[in-house]
Amino acid sequence: MEQVLAPLRAIAEPTRLRLVALCAAGEWCVSDLTEILGQSQPRLSRHLKLLCDGGVLVRQPEGATVWFRLAKDGPGAALAAAALAALPSDDPTRAADRRRAAARAAERAREALAAFRDNPAAWDEMRALDLPARAIEEALLARLPKGRLGRLLDIGCGTGRMLALLGPRAESALGIDLSRRMLALARTRIAEQGIANCSVRQADMARIPLPDASFDLVLLCMVLHYADDPASVLAEAARLVAPGGTVAVIDLAPHRRDDLIRRLAHTTAGLSAAEVARPLAAAGLAVSPPVTVGGALPVLIHLAAAHAATTAPRAEPRTASVP
Repeated sequence: MEQVLAPLRAIAEPTRLRLVALCAAGEWCVSDLTEILGQSQPRLSRHLKLLCDGGVLVRQPEGATVWFRLAKDGPGAALAAAALAALPSDDPTRAADRRRAAARAAERAREALAAFRDNPAAWDEMRALDLPARAIEEALLARLPKGRLGRLLDIGCGTGRMLALLGPRAESALGIDLSRRMLALARTRIAEQGIANCSVRQADMARIPLPDASFDLVLLCMVLHYADDPASVLAEAARLVAPGGTVAVIDLAPHRRDDLIRRLAHTTAGLSAAEVARPLAAAGLAVSPPVTVGGALPVLIHLAAAHAATTAPRAEPRTASVP
């Protein structure tokens, strides 16, 4: 009974219900919420703790900042959804909160973008390399399963371009990136597009603190050429994909542009089909021949399928640890 009463008590207060409504639409930190609601940080921190203790919100530390979002499952998530559905859409308090939230999100985007103005290649590599972004996206979409995509993980999500593209078709979508500035831009992008099932987290792509077989689609788009050890990143992607799921890799084909290594800090001059296929096949995935998207710098799109679950017992899942 307590698992139902705790979230009910947490939600049943005006400020906390407003917090639930805000976190249902996107991720916010305490400083954002104090600005949106016009209340003190200690007061809001207490409300947020009660909501997290009640299983209504989830807290995610990222450096010195903690982000809050609506829980995805459990009694708290179900009761929060029911409470929000019962709220009138034209409620004046909620409408005012939405306006202030939109203004804060826009300010957050300006703050993040300011850091990249002198180096646009740092946040839009496809543009910097003059790659045919639309053709690449269309080629990927043509190879992915039709309909819903299940649970999506975008490793090295950058500014959230792929989350915005695929998130609406996913049951849930998570983007990870090591750069907090990239994550700020990704949060802004998914908030602007109203993709409430998407969230982002700070993590190292070679050591992702998530359980085995957690995702139906694991995507790596233009990130392997930054990895010190691409094979270990691919092995991590294979670990995270669920039985019957797909690993999709988009990256540069081998090239002779050594200037990219110097100018953009690439660690490798593209990856061959064999270099991508080998670690995925070693992890037991069935690798399909890649598709090439032509251009000044050809791009390869690789797909690998995890075998469907069988009745054979699985090894105990592990979670990668972060030191």
